[in-house]
Amino acid sequence: MPSSTVPRLLAALACLPLLGTAARADTCDDLARQIAGAIGGKVGKRAGPSIDIRLAGPIKFDVTCRAEPIVQATSSEPAPSATFFRDLSVASEILIGESAATVEPIIANAYRTSLSERRKSFIQQNGWSASCYTDPGSTTMRTLCSVGRIPPG
Repeated sequence: MPSSTVPRLLAALACLPLLGTAARADTCDDLARQIAGAIGGKVGKRAGPSIDIRLAGPIKFDVTCRAEPIVQATSSEPAPSATFFRDLSVASEILIGESAATVEPIIANAYRTSLSERRKSFIQQNGWSASCYTDPGSTTMRTLCSVGRIPPG
């Protein structure tokens, strides 16, 4: 191999991990756009693996892409509205492929369990999970629920 080829080969090999990162970023951006469109939001800022979805009102969404993507919703309302559960279910359908009609009662159950047991509630179902955390004393984030695929392994 000519000596000028070695530096080029090393440079090309060094770029390979970046290709996977770029592909994951593109996939995450696509997911965020699909979810934002489905729930009437707009894609906001990206911070590392998380992308903010802007909505009017007290509900906030973000999509975080790591091993498996997760959609997370927070509400500052004393009790989350029906819109909170509906929008999170619609976003979850896009993310995990399970129908919103199946996901919505599971998220609502995780929320009720979190309230009654005063702890984070985590429910696993068919390779995905839903979790909710409630903090009735907070004025900025009273409910946080998320849905995502369970990473293999």
